[in-house]
Amino acid sequence: MTAKRRFYKTVTVTDDLGIALDGRAVKTPLRMPLVLPTRALADAVAAEWEAQEAEIKPSTMVFTKLANTAIDRVQPDRARIEAEVLDYANSDLVCYRADRPPELVERQTLAWDPVVDWARITMDAPFDVAEGVIHRAQPASALAAFGLGVTELNDFQLAAFHTLMTLTGSALITMMLVRGAAIPEAAWLAAHVDEDYQIELWGQDHEAQARRLARYTEFMACCRFLELARG
Repeated sequence: MTAKRRFYKTVTVTDDLGIALDGRAVKTPLRMPLVLPTRALADAVAAEWEAQEAEIKPSTMVFTKLANTAIDRVQPDRARIEAEVLDYANSDLVCYRADRPPELVERQTLAWDPVVDWARITMDAPFDVAEGVIHRAQPASALAAFGLGVTELNDFQLAAFHTLMTLTGSALITMMLVRGAAIPEAAWLAAHVDEDYQIELWGQDHEAQARRLARYTEFMACCRFLELARG
């Protein structure tokens, strides 16, 4: 596919927090106005457009992509997205523990018990923890309380939430990020306890390292998007 050449000279943020190229409003892929919820996020999206050189490279425009997702995918289909989040929470990474070896059990306990405790204390969402990988449905009260927290997110936060959830395998860790109860670096490490343990045992090839770096870069961009989208 031929890259699209930069066709504009100026990028501005409009009064309604939209993005304009040479005075013409930018639209999403589904032709909806690209209007952001905060000035900080609008400035960040505008900066991505301004940073494009001779050719427009969508892969460098993470904020724009997430904003498009929020408007085109999340906004018209929130109920389905929220249901997917609850499905994730119902089989959350941090609720399934190893029973051996002792080193891994200890690492999971240290990294994941604080997440479960936070959900119980802060959100009144008492998630159960079990050994093994066989699915065990979470208490309805836990999912209901967690679901209330999901409904409080704006469309842009929910778009970033969904991506972070898939990158970490944990809706609970992601909610801590949204609420500012965990810093990104700590959340990333908590989500990769098992993977890091396996790497220590068996090592990691270059392709796996590259994939992990790409996921980490996307993860950090989503965390920044969350911060900017917070109204």
